[in-house]
Amino acid sequence: MELTIINTFTDQPFRGNPAAVCFLSDEKNTEWMQQIAKETNLPVTAFIINLHKNECNLRWFTPSIEIPICGHGTLASSFFLWGKGYAQKNKPIVYQTKSGVLISKLVDGMVQLEFPSLMEKEAIAPDLLIKALGVDPTYVGQNKWDYLIEVQSEEIVRNLNPDIDLIAQLPIRGIIVTSQSDSSEYDFVSRFFSPAQGLNEDYVTGSAHCCLGPYWKSKLNKNIFQAYQASERGGVIKVEVVEDIVKLSGNAVTIFEGNLTL
Repeated sequence: MELTIINTFTDQPFRGNPAAVCFLSDEKNTEWMQQIAKETNLPVTAFIINLHKNECNLRWFTPSIEIPICGHGTLASSFFLWGKGYAQKNKPIVYQTKSGVLISKLVDGMVQLEFPSLMEKEAIAPDLLIKALGVDPTYVGQNKWDYLIEVQSEEIVRNLNPDIDLIAQLPIRGIIVTSQSDSSEYDFVSRFFSPAQGLNEDYVTGSAHCCLGPYWKSKLNKNIFQAYQASERGGVIKVEVVEDIVKLSGNAVTIFEGNLTL
């Protein structure tokens, strides 16, 4: 069983979001996969199961729980399958997941993921949320998993030091904090906090951009964006909104290749 560590949404080592990819030769139970994810102790370990041609099952685990969707784990899995020659580069990879069918393509040298849009609706921010962030938002929205918070500037996004213990008390997956970018290089910046998944701050979050893409489309009147997630490691995502699909494109770098001895 191959185990590979890949940095995603970056073209540099030790940047972006790291994921372990475990290529399984047969089915394993959930407890075993959770133990492997805890052992790798990375933001996500992705398990590729029952590969046939360019279609397989895909599951994602943080060190503490199984999660229903994961952009960077899917990108890492695609980069692995194409890089190893297990999947044909000229054909999409079709993943059967807990969030339904997800599709990955190789476009202009980058891995492009097609994820469902996660539209938010304007919401009233709970007092606990405002207290946790310590900032006055210019907009508060909520989708089925997360709160989306827009603040006045990129400086506020980058300097944010939220109270993670308070965020953990909210009945949500996480909090997306965003603003328009100060530089011409990017359209918007963001950070993502998700103690409910065992990730105080995720480095680069594909699924958060399934909400950010449609949100900034409505604000900036465009549908293709260059986005930067301003975490400690940082990462770059090309975001394209097409009707109810969000296309997320990024690079990846392999850091480690090995085999499980279990």
